Amino acid sequence: MPYSPFDLGGKVALITGGNGGIGLGMADALAQAGADVIVWGNNPAKNAAAEAKLSAHGTRVLVERVDVADEAAVDEGVARAVATFGRLDFVAANAGVGESAESFHTTSTDLWRRVLAVNLDGVFWTLRAAAKHMVARADSGDRGGSLLATSSTSAVHGAPRNQAYAATKGALLPMIRGIAVEYARHEIRANAILPGWIRSDMTAGAQGSQKFTDKVITRVPMRRWGEPEDFGGLAVYLASDASRFHTGDTFTVDGGYTIF
Repeated sequence: MPYSPFDLGGKVALITGGNGGIGLGMADALAQAGADVIVWGNNPAKNAAAEAKLSAHGTRVLVERVDVADEAAVDEGVARAVATFGRLDFVAANAGVGESAESFHTTSTDLWRRVLAVNLDGVFWTLRAAAKHMVARADSGDRGGSLLATSSTSAVHGAPRNQAYAATKGALLPMIRGIAVEYARHEIRANAILPGWIRSDMTAGAQGSQKFTDKVITRVPMRRWGEPEDFGGLAVYLASDASRFHTGDTFTVDGGYTIF
């Protein structure tokens, strides 16, 4: 048989925050590669648009409104996904918010907790529920699975006025490494991605600023914004059997920004 490690036929993927930006870029590539795809998002209009886009590839698609900051909603969402599709092979905890303050010393406790609830608690609950399902499957003889967390280059460089966001993204890295070590015996992998400056709703304000472009984007060696589709190939790789020995890693996708 021909070598086809990137064929995702028969695999099921869940992407939180998959109705736009990086999440949709990943979901679209996964569906094109043959995976059945579940997307969680909170915006009904974006959910409908994502469902139409993904369904065009001919695989099964489920788009739901699930708030990852709600522990019960996450557990129920994972249970529904497994009941509907029979399994989960790849789960990307990608949903996130990025609220900045005027300064660190004026950052409110409410802002701090809102960001942590989505970016850290939500990832923890999503990956915990997914790991529980994958371990149960492994115990029945069906080993394997892939978990992914979307971190940020803010985890490794200074993020002024955005310390809450940076703190959550930094905390994901040791969480992922711990998951990778603990579940390797079940052949379950866990990795993280660190996006740089990517076109998305979160960066919409900065995209329209010539001052920001001149100051920041010109520092990107590739001299452009990242696009959601720049994450498609990586998602397919991590969901596929090609990455079956690749775990505990961080993938920086930033056009070279952090090394310049």
